[in-house]
Amino acid sequence: MAKRKETVSTDVRGDKLEITPLGAGNEVGRSSVFMTFKGKNILFDCGIHPAYSGLAALPFFDEIDLSTVDILLVTHFHLDHAASLPYVTEKTAFKGKVYMTHATKAIYKLLLLDFVRVSKVAVEDMLYDEHDLERSMAKIEVIDYHQTVEVDGIRFWAYTAGHVLGAAMFMVDVAGVRVLYTGDYSREEDRHLRAAEMPPFSPDVCIIESTYGVQIHQPRAVRERRFTEIIASTVMQGGRVLIPAFALGRAQELLLIMEEYWAAHPEIQHVPIYYASPLAQKSLLVYQTYINSMNDRIRGQFEIDNPFNFKFISNLRSIREFEDVGPSVVMASPGMLQSGMSRQLFDMWCQDKRNACIVPGYSVEGTLASTILKEPKEVVLQSGLPVPLRMSVHYISFSAHADYTQTSDFLTELRPPNIILVHGEANEMGRLKSKLNTVFAGTDIKVLTPKNTQTVELHFTSEKTAKTVGRLAAETPGEGTQVGGLLVKKGFTYQLMDPADLHTYTQLSSGSVLQRQSLPYRGSFFSLRQRLEQLYEGVVTVDKAEVESLSVHGVVTVRHESDELLVMEWASDPIADMVADSVVALVLQLDAGASEKRLALVGTGSVSERDELRLRRRLLRDLFGTVDLDEEAKVLTVKMDGVQAKFDYESKELECEDEQMADRIRTAFRRMDAAVHPLKV
Repeated sequence: MAKRKETVSTDVRGDKLEITPLGAGNEVGRSSVFMTFKGKNILFDCGIHPAYSGLAALPFFDEIDLSTVDILLVTHFHLDHAASLPYVTEKTAFKGKVYMTHATKAIYKLLLLDFVRVSKVAVEDMLYDEHDLERSMAKIEVIDYHQTVEVDGIRFWAYTAGHVLGAAMFMVDVAGVRVLYTGDYSREEDRHLRAAEMPPFSPDVCIIESTYGVQIHQPRAVRERRFTEIIASTVMQGGRVLIPAFALGRAQELLLIMEEYWAAHPEIQHVPIYYASPLAQKSLLVYQTYINSMNDRIRGQFEIDNPFNFKFISNLRSIREFEDVGPSVVMASPGMLQSGMSRQLFDMWCQDKRNACIVPGYSVEGTLASTILKEPKEVVLQSGLPVPLRMSVHYISFSAHADYTQTSDFLTELRPPNIILVHGEANEMGRLKSKLNTVFAGTDIKVLTPKNTQTVELHFTSEKTAKTVGRLAAETPGEGTQVGGLLVKKGFTYQLMDPADLHTYTQLSSGSVLQRQSLPYRGSFFSLRQRLEQLYEGVVTVDKAEVESLSVHGVVTVRHESDELLVMEWASDPIADMVADSVVALVLQLDAGASEKRLALVGTGSVSERDELRLRRRLLRDLFGTVDLDEEAKVLTVKMDGVQAKFDYESKELECEDEQMADRIRTAFRRMDAAVHPLKV
C-alpha cells in the first residue's frame, strides 16, 4: 500500500483501524472512503467529481493498492458515488466483490450509459466506454435491506438511507468492530421515499455526510409553496422556468409536486411542462418496478392509479424537438449546468428577465449552478461569449441530504464514540464539527474531519471468545467445569461444539480416519500383553475375535494375525495416535530381543538351517526391501532399485553387478555372522 501523506491517530493501543478518504474529504464529489482492519480492506463508494473531467475527476485511487480491496460497497447511483466503478473493475487490478441494492443496480446502468454518451462529446480522455460498463454490471452482486452478507470474515448489511430510490447505509463488522457508513442520507420522508432508518445499536465508528453543515432546511410545506409560486408567477407573466436537476432522484420528487399543482390550478394547465431527458423517461419504468421500496403514501396511490403516469407533464427527447414559442417549464439535466440540455436552455434564456432558474439542490463549488447562485452580473456561454445574467435565479433546496437538525439528532441518538465527517466543503464541515463538539462536550465522543488521503487511525482492543453451541450448550456448566469440543473459527468468530453438531452449525462435516499398521513380531503374544499391562491399565482381551486380540486403552486394537505378524487398528485422534506410537515402540523392542535370541540359537545349532535362512531373509528385507528365498537351492535374491544380487548359502558366493550394493550386502552378512558366531569373527 502506498504511504499516506498525513495521519491522525487517537490512541496507540490495540488493533489499528485505518480510515482514509480518497474523495469527499473536505469536499463534495468523488466520494470514496478506504477502510482497513485486521488485514481486511473495504472501499465505500467510488464516484467522480462533477467539476473535473477525465482522470482528474477520479478519487485518489493511487494512494492504495486496489488489488487488496476485499469488498466495494456502493451506497447509491449518483455519479459522485458510483461513476468510477467501471474504471475500478475494468481498468485497475481490483479483484474484490461489489455490492449494491437491487434498485441501485437497475438505475446505475441507465445513469452511466447516459454519462458515457455525454462524455463522448464533452471529454477527450474518457475513463471507460459502454463495453466496460457492461462488463462491470456482471461483477455487481445485489443485497436486500437488512440482509447480512459475509465475505472472508467481513460481515455487512444495509439500512434504508432515504435520499434516492435504492440508497443504503452500510454497517460493516470486522472482528466485532462495527463501522457505519451513511453515504448520502435523509431522515425526512418525502413524497415517494421513506426516511433513513435508525440502526438499533451504536457502531464503534460512524462515517457520515456533512453536506449542509450547520444549515437547517425550511419546512417542506414552505419549500413546496415557494417552488410552485415562483413557477406559477413566472409562466403567468409569459416567462420560461428552467429547473436544472439530476435526471434521477430529485427529478421524480419535483415532477410529482408539479403534477399535483397543475391538476389543482386549471388557469395554468395550458402551459406545458417538460422533463428533458430520455434517461428520466426510462427511469420512470424502474421507479414503477420498485414501487414497494417507496413509502406508504406512494404505494397507496399506486393501488388506485400509477402516480408516475403524468397527465400534465411530457418528455422532451432533444432540444431540436422543442418549440420555444411561449411560457413553459422545463426540468433538464444535468443539475450542475455544466453541459447537456440544461446548459443549452440556460444559454438560450439567461438574458431575458421574464425567465427564472430554480436550483433545487446542492451545487458543487466550481460548477455553473454554484456560480449563478452568487448573483454575478455576467455569465460565460458555452460558446465563450460573456453575456449579462438577467433571468432571476432562485435556490430552493429539495436536496435529500440531512441538514444540521437531522445530523445532530441522528448522532445524538446513535452516540458513536468516533464520528468521521466526509462529503462536505471544508468551511461547512468545520462549523459542523465545532457545533457537534459542543453537543457532545463532556463525553468521550471524538469528531474528526480528515482531508483527502489523510488517514485516521483508531485502536480497538478485543478479547477472543468462543460461543458454545448445540449439545455443549444444552446445560450450563458449573464454575470450574471444563468444557471440551471442536473449536471452529469462521472469519473472526469462534464456536465450540460437539463433533456431532459440526454439520448443523457449519458447512463442514465430521469424519474419522481408520489407521491400520502391520508389524513383524516373532515373540509370545502373552509376553506382549504382560508388557502392555505394565504401561496401560486398560488392556483387555477382545471377545469373539477370530484371532487373539487386545484392546489397549479402549482406542487401539492389536491382533495376532500369525506367528510372525501383528496388526494394529485405531481411529486417528491425538490420544489414539499417541497410544499407537507407544505400542509400536514396544513391539519393535520385543521383536528385536526375539531376533537376537533366535540368532543366538542359530549359533548353538538349536535352529535348523531352513529357519536360519528365513531369519536372514527377514533381516535383509528390513534393510533392502524385496528379498526372495529359494529354499531348495538355498539361494537368497535381493532386489533394490532395479539391481539384483544373489547369495548362495552353500558356497557363500555373492553375484551382483553393482559393486556398491554388493559391499552393503557383504557388510550385512558379516554382522549376522558376528551375532551368530561371535567367537569366530
